[in-house]
Amino acid sequence: MAISLLVLLIPIALLLAFYRGFLGGDEAATVDPAPAIEQARAANTFPVSQPEGLGSGWRTVSARYQTVEGGAHLRIGYLTPEGRGVQLLQSSVPAERLLPTELTGQAQPQGPTELAGRTWQRYTARGNQQALVLLEPTRTVIVVGDARDNELRQLAGAVS
Repeated sequence: MAISLLVLLIPIALLLAFYRGFLGGDEAATVDPAPAIEQARAANTFPVSQPEGLGSGWRTVSARYQTVEGGAHLRIGYLTPEGRGVQLLQSSVPAERLLPTELTGQAQPQGPTELAGRTWQRYTARGNQQALVLLEPTRTVIVVGDARDNELRQLAGAVS
């Protein structure tokens, strides 16, 4: 019985090694955010910013522009250099409707923080996530995720 089990486990182990080693099976698929960013700019519903100056360790894993009731959203998802998830959301939906939907109904400001000459508000979000929120007259920018504070600040500071 042990020999027949070994005969089955060896090919499975070889296939798994090939998948992970040569095909990059554990790595997230990256996407180009440019089409979603261009679509948002063409719609001209809010000023669109693209993060600049992020290091090569930042990987874009999702990007989508969509119209919603009361406005539009541009969402760009990232994996940080430490492998944690962060989302950049730019929206024309009024903040009083957007924040409870995106963060939670109980989200409360935790105090201001200065980044790249702008005042962002710190918020708690779902689960163990933290958020940085920039309120502007024509848009709201949210950086939210389970990344460490320095990575959230890095992404928020890269938004021009």
